[in-house]
Amino acid sequence: MNTLKIHLIRHGATDANYKGEYIGCRTDIPLSPEGLSELRLLKDDIDYPEIQRLYSSPMLRCRQTGAVLYSDMDIIPVEELKEYDFGSFEGKTAAELESDPDFIPWTSGKLAAPRGGEENSEFIKRVCVGFNKIAVDMVNSGITSSAVIMHGGAIMMLLAAAGIPRRRPVEWTSDFGRGYSLLVTPSLYFKSGAVEVYDII
Repeated sequence: MNTLKIHLIRHGATDANYKGEYIGCRTDIPLSPEGLSELRLLKDDIDYPEIQRLYSSPMLRCRQTGAVLYSDMDIIPVEELKEYDFGSFEGKTAAELESDPDFIPWTSGKLAAPRGGEENSEFIKRVCVGFNKIAVDMVNSGITSSAVIMHGGAIMMLLAAAGIPRRRPVEWTSDFGRGYSLLVTPSLYFKSGAVEVYDII
């Protein structure tokens, strides 16, 4: 089986991103006008990888990003790649949550999930399942290159779980419209779940 090249790209900016709000899978908001403009400028400045297939979180901000960066490609939605469920933190900023007794324990990793939200371990598992679906689809289709439009948190958790070199989630951050290029060797990946990060977009 041929080695796969999979490029993970973070969606463009939304108004909520500029405000610092926690926006997860409960709120399906569009890119802001500024976010769209920034993406179009990036597309002019960056040689985004040539691909054979385009996958995306089904959320609007990701699909809009895919339509800007790869306007000639059909988008294949992958349900498991939705952003984290922030539960009771949804739509609020860190400043607004300072008085919430669950906020600091959650940010420090002592609390598994916000009230009504998703446990971190379940989020990681879900995103890995979505990525595995992409790898299987590519192998079965004979496709060797793809891009995946994702959320910043999903990229961080996926690479912290599977990426080589090994890094903590906060070390896999990416700016809007940016991301990482991966080499996926099927024989290694389907055995160990490991992927090699070889470049930054």
